[in-house]
Amino acid sequence: MEGEQRKSSLFAARVFRFYYNGFRTMSSWGRNVWIIIIIKLFIIFAVLRVFFFPDFLKKNFNNDSKRSEYVLEQLTNTPVADD
Repeated sequence: MEGEQRKSSLFAARVFRFYYNGFRTMSSWGRNVWIIIIIKLFIIFAVLRVFFFPDFLKKNFNNDSKRSEYVLEQLTNTPVADD
């Protein structure tokens, strides 16, 4: 068990050093591209989530049991096919 932990910590340290050295030696053009990518991800996950994806369950149901019942109902009910 201890050997597995040591291997995983060594692997994590090697991965960290790999990325750290890569970003440290990156050109200014590459850093600017990464800044743009990080800004875009922030906009996608923080800003758009607030405005376009409101918390439907928290708004429409008072407690967790009602929320879970609604989700279970939505997952298990199949739509009626028109013949």
